[in-house]
Amino acid sequence: MTLADELRNIIEGDVDDSEKIREEYSRDASLFVLKPAVVVYPKHTKDIQKLVTFVRQQKEKGRNVHLTARAAGTDMSGGPLTESIVVSMTKYFNKILEVGEESAVVEPGVYFRDFDTETKAHNLELPSFTASRDICTVGGMVGNDSGGERNLKYGKTARYVKELEMVLSDGEVHILKDFSGTALEEKKKEDSAEGEMYRKISTLISENQELIQRRKPTVEKNSSGYAIWDIGDGENKLNLARLMVGSQGTMGIITKITFSLIPPKKKSAMAIIFIDSLDDLGNLVPLVLKHKPDCFESYDDNTFKLAAKYFPEFAMQMKTNIIGLGFAFLPEVWRLLTSGVPKLVLLVEFRSDDQLEAKEKAEKLLKEVRKENPTLGTFLAKNEKQSRKYWTVRHESFNLLRKKVRGKRTAPFIEDFVVPPNTLSEFLPKLNRILNEYKLTYTIAGHVGDGNFHIIPLMDPKRTDARSIVETLSEKVYELVLSYKGSISGEHNDGFARTPYVERMFGKEMTDLFKDVEKTIDPLDIFNPGKKVMRGDIDPFAYLDFENKK
Repeated sequence: MTLADELRNIIEGDVDDSEKIREEYSRDASLFVLKPAVVVYPKHTKDIQKLVTFVRQQKEKGRNVHLTARAAGTDMSGGPLTESIVVSMTKYFNKILEVGEESAVVEPGVYFRDFDTETKAHNLELPSFTASRDICTVGGMVGNDSGGERNLKYGKTARYVKELEMVLSDGEVHILKDFSGTALEEKKKEDSAEGEMYRKISTLISENQELIQRRKPTVEKNSSGYAIWDIGDGENKLNLARLMVGSQGTMGIITKITFSLIPPKKKSAMAIIFIDSLDDLGNLVPLVLKHKPDCFESYDDNTFKLAAKYFPEFAMQMKTNIIGLGFAFLPEVWRLLTSGVPKLVLLVEFRSDDQLEAKEKAEKLLKEVRKENPTLGTFLAKNEKQSRKYWTVRHESFNLLRKKVRGKRTAPFIEDFVVPPNTLSEFLPKLNRILNEYKLTYTIAGHVGDGNFHIIPLMDPKRTDARSIVETLSEKVYELVLSYKGSISGEHNDGFARTPYVERMFGKEMTDLFKDVEKTIDPLDIFNPGKKVMRGDIDPFAYLDFENKK
């Protein structure tokens, strides 16, 4: 009997081990490929409980099987890839269960675009949406602790997760949330597997507070490691829902999410700044941050040139014609003719309930920028319509790289580091020097306000030294990032791409504590092993595949 046949006998949902489906689920948006043994589509929570019980029983017999939850497959780190059982959540776990006055309850397989439409109908939103918001799911956002352009003001997904319903390694359904004071004491007194879990995690966290505080990330944005510095002290507070956010499904499978939501600011204006030297960032970054913008984004000269080359595609994205888009960019074209392509384009957005207020904030910033450095190119987008052309360039550059550049493919493996924003003018030239050693074409786009940058190299899949480049370039870039006390991942998480560098970032003691926490909740490695902390029999770089076209 095949593994698929065994699973068909125990769940009501669908089971598929066809070559076509296994091939489809062997890839995400990363450089990695790993073909699963089988893909299952659980119909309800009881199916997931049965899957966990089955795997636990098989592991106790010495069989090497495990479960990896997967949603939309837009992960850029190889997070949902496995050689064992994929648990696909989008087919049946795709319901918005409730939208209240300040919160919503939703299943993990719901696409963010649908969730956003529903919450906006109630004048609410989840502001941690990503650039991939049209194709990602809310479950993936929780698994990675995703963030995006609004992170500077509103924070990442973790800030909005109030409660998680999950199936853990005992095969039971658990409600994870923030427990404090008397409620935590009562939870630890419970004579149950859950009570024992809380007691053990509380002890690990409380006894290692000095280590945790010493080794926690010092940058504002991080998705690497387990967020044990953000779940309480273990004695007076413990929030295991927060521990699960960003854990990439390594300790359980989410079946329901309760999000807190906020009313959206519907009006916006944008200040656009062209800079010709990265040295300008030294003064500009603190100046901009002083004005407390909602978003502070950027894209580089390579992205700008890409936009010019594929101008018709951008016109289609904006649902306009080439002539109309050309007129919209006339002021910028004049600047290009007189001063050339800028090294970096800065986008600073202000949002408000009042259009005039948003515009005045953007104008106030530009006035100060012009006073400090009158040679910079500065432009004002007075409203959402005028700023859309800039957002289109920022959002669509990766898709154009992926689809249009012939003979090469996007290689996201150093695409998500974070450094302190005030170091960017010094850091970025050093990064450019490293990248230029390898003679790669690449684009740089970033969340300047929190120092989170996305570097997307283009690589020739036929290069015999492709794997070597990934390994050596990763080493050099992460060494540079960590020398600035940064993070190897701001929002895309570890997966296969960065798990080998987690110990480099946090040190052995902290990484051992991550392992202890994971082992306490998932002692048999039932869930997505080899992500977040290394597993001895997994070599992530063995799964590199430069022909991956997803």
